[in-house]
Amino acid sequence: MTDNTVAAPNREGAPAGPLEGVTVLELGTLIAGPHAARLLGDMGADIIKIEPPNKPDPIRTWGQAEVDGHRFYWTVHARNKKAITLDLRSDRGREIFLQLADRADVVVENFRPGTLERLGIGPDVLSERNPGLVIVRVSGYGQTGPDATRAGYASVAEAASGLRYLNGYPGQLPPRLALSIGDTLAGMFAAQGALAALYRRTVTGKGQVVDTSLIESCVAVQESAIADYDAGGVVRGPSGTRLEGIAPSNLYPTSDGTHVIIAANQDSVFARLCQAMGRPELATDERFADHTARGRNQDELDAMIGEWSAQYSAEKLTEVLSAAGVVVGPVNTVAEVVADPHLRARGMIAEHYDEGAQRTVLGPGVVPQFSETPGGIRNAGPPTPGYDNETVYGEMLGLSADDLTELRESGVI
Repeated sequence: MTDNTVAAPNREGAPAGPLEGVTVLELGTLIAGPHAARLLGDMGADIIKIEPPNKPDPIRTWGQAEVDGHRFYWTVHARNKKAITLDLRSDRGREIFLQLADRADVVVENFRPGTLERLGIGPDVLSERNPGLVIVRVSGYGQTGPDATRAGYASVAEAASGLRYLNGYPGQLPPRLALSIGDTLAGMFAAQGALAALYRRTVTGKGQVVDTSLIESCVAVQESAIADYDAGGVVRGPSGTRLEGIAPSNLYPTSDGTHVIIAANQDSVFARLCQAMGRPELATDERFADHTARGRNQDELDAMIGEWSAQYSAEKLTEVLSAAGVVVGPVNTVAEVVADPHLRARGMIAEHYDEGAQRTVLGPGVVPQFSETPGGIRNAGPPTPGYDNETVYGEMLGLSADDLTELRESGVI
């Protein structure tokens, strides 16, 4: 829990970051596309989130904690953004959007493929007006292919990609990670694509379309699963708390009823583990002498390590193994993560001032860290749709207060 008496900071008071001066228009709702824009915002880009009038992004009401009717998913998800309202279904709304896009560097959208084209603001139109524009498109299955027009959510993408099949224990239904990891992965790949396209623009002067899908993002992180199947017919499956053939790397019991992760599958680290266990001869035992041998005898090795680790408390075991140079760590809850002194020292447990809740709330810090142009948290998300209408429309398009009143009364904003 955090103190809610801290004064509100300046919305523009944090370091700008390496993307200072880059303007991003964000279209779409929920997670993948907005997550990509958030990552760009963390690095200093000016993010302008566009929501339809009277139809806010549902993520504003998401989150498991509720305090005084306020939820906090939005706080982290929409940080470093400005919010405007605009009806893209109206002629005047589309005209205004095109004027904004003329002045932008990046557009991020996660509508179903074909939506922008039906609205008359597809990449062909945008790029003709602004040849340097980078258009980042995030969808369930990509902009082309037989499944392109299908609706896509992270849960289905994780399953259809084979990623979910790898999770859990053999013989059981594959559980979800308890996060929308497919959305997060797609957002990360989309942000990576935006950065690459912005760099390429410095060479050619031209923007391009970045096409990212949830299903492909989930496929891309599956290591050797496809190659192992193609070359050897191996259908990789769930393996519980360990990876098959990677040993030792598992959860091991302690005397206080908890478990720690010991990861000593590299030869040199395994030798150090054997020394710490008082069993140096295991490092040259033919059953465990190299990576392949340890993988073949994984069950036997895990049992031996577990018998030894159970003699120590988690704290003592971590102390002994860390001193020996063995990779070891706890399985922390979020409460323990928030209290972690290393993460605190690194700035990874960061304060956001939530203007809607009128309080500070903790969230994840900015990743990665930059030595010369650090990113930062300039605000924790616009508290209401259209919060920045006056600022954005006034500064970017020169619209007056009377102009905004007319647009508001006509339902355009």
